[in-house]
Amino acid sequence: MTVLKTEARAKINLCLFLGPKRGDGRHEIVTLMDTLDLCDDVRMQTDPPGVVEDEVVCLGVSGPNLAADALRAFRAHTGWDGAPVRLEIDKRIPVAGGMAGGSADAAAALRLAAEASGLGDRRTLEDIAATLGADVPGQIRGGLVLATGTGSRLRPLNLTLAYSVVVVPSAEGLPTADVYAEADRLGLPRETLDLARSLTRTQAALSSETILEHLHNDLQDAARSLCPGIDTALEAVLAAGADHALVSGSGPTVLGVFVGAGHRERAARVCGSLAEEGWSPEPLLTRPSGPAGPIARV
Repeated sequence: MTVLKTEARAKINLCLFLGPKRGDGRHEIVTLMDTLDLCDDVRMQTDPPGVVEDEVVCLGVSGPNLAADALRAFRAHTGWDGAPVRLEIDKRIPVAGGMAGGSADAAAALRLAAEASGLGDRRTLEDIAATLGADVPGQIRGGLVLATGTGSRLRPLNLTLAYSVVVVPSAEGLPTADVYAEADRLGLPRETLDLARSLTRTQAALSSETILEHLHNDLQDAARSLCPGIDTALEAVLAAGADHALVSGSGPTVLGVFVGAGHRERAARVCGSLAEEGWSPEPLLTRPSGPAGPIARV
């Protein structure tokens, strides 16, 4: 039996612009994503004793797991017929919190399956990931990525942004589908031309490296509508001294973003002060991690 291990890193959307719904029910988007050092630990045991089919174990998380879907999709796409594997996930990323924790686990499962089987390059894994959900393809490589279409057209960016993040999880969870449905009800999606302009503005801000001055999330009002407690968290993070506060992806997790001189120290102080105020779940301090981490044999 071989044990492979990697990190499944959380994702945030520094910018997320929502476009019209397509015929297949999915929305066109423009989003700038980055991965953080906040992560789940994912281990794959190949040919473990007593396992007769692929198995995913994630303590504390019930219901279907996207990582199991990823393993099935990998086998179907590549024809891999190797022995069953056991995937064990230690969760740290907030569940149903808008930080793509499930997508990160699925991407990690694909990378581990490729390592175990010797099949599939990064492009193949991204193609498989695109069938699993909008956030999964960008998690194959990780790092700073500009994504368009339904999230599967990826442009990796060779740019390092200096910022820190205080993550304020919520005791509630918001299913992504519910947030998109609420966005439709509220009339939040942009017309095609407006979405194209959002892409142009984002590219210009990236070129001038001012993107951290233009953080935005079109899904924020939909998440706030479904989870009014978000407003309290947004106000608290700003009052504590964050430079920006926004909902992470589809929410309900709130992010306090710190930029400029001393951003790490200021973020650490705010994280500590919020914890002292009794926020539960406790706030988390994190920062950009760069591309996906290595796979280790343990």
